[in-house]
Amino acid sequence: MRVVTLLPAATEIVAALGAADALVGISHECDYPSSVVTLARVTATHIEPRASGAEIDAEVRRLRAAGVPVIAVEADALRRLAPDLIVTQGLCEVCAVEDGAVHRLATSLRPMPEVLSLGATTVTGIKEDIRALGRALHRERRAKAVSEKLGARLDRLRATAREPRPSVLCIEWLDPLYLAGHWVPELVDAAGGRDIGAAPGSHSAIRSWEEVGALGAELIVVMLCGFDVERSRRELDAVRAPEARRVLASAPIWLLDGNAYTSRPGPRVVEGAERIRAAIEGREVPGL
Repeated sequence: MRVVTLLPAATEIVAALGAADALVGISHECDYPSSVVTLARVTATHIEPRASGAEIDAEVRRLRAAGVPVIAVEADALRRLAPDLIVTQGLCEVCAVEDGAVHRLATSLRPMPEVLSLGATTVTGIKEDIRALGRALHRERRAKAVSEKLGARLDRLRATAREPRPSVLCIEWLDPLYLAGHWVPELVDAAGGRDIGAAPGSHSAIRSWEEVGALGAELIVVMLCGFDVERSRRELDAVRAPEARRVLASAPIWLLDGNAYTSRPGPRVVEGAERIRAAIEGREVPGL
């Protein structure tokens, strides 16, 4: 089977299922595991990755207003790869190719590949996506094991949580301010915290610094979407608005590699939960 994945989470799931050797193409954002980085890239974006968070947000809004896809498929590259399976998503048009565009392109390919669209918004949804991809790859047993291991690790973490649970604020973007939703509140719960900014399965949402300040966070976890710790630190240092600085000074701040552990609905979200536990306990964790 020849597989093309159009989002990093799908690439990570395929690898976790032991099917990395079936991959022939990946998105421009895929970077894990290291064995995939030399594969053909079949997506591209007009967004300058080194731009500031505010500049990226402004460009995304400009592209969407102009009807230009934020991330597009390189159709010729996809045709050359002749995949049997294309894995896309229907959750976020900023993070990956729009689902409808992939289905339209697939119908023009001969032979026409199967298209599997992932759409997890919760931990349960992530486990369901793992099993769905396992069925598509004929690796149902491995998918069941990966899914169950993910759930078991979160259950073990939750079972050792201490009371009282601290109130945790999870920031997914700084300018404009977005609070992390989807599966992140469940990771916070498993870690032993209480997410005060979002409910499980809810979309990440823009909030004002005044609103966030009124929530009374005891811990702030900065887990910027698509950014590692060093990039997140630069973004955090660039925040200058007085109300933002007041809120950020009101509680301990923990930087977490959102790109690796919380932005991608795949197996590594459990490591995100373990790092949030480390933040709650004030422990050092290598490679946060």
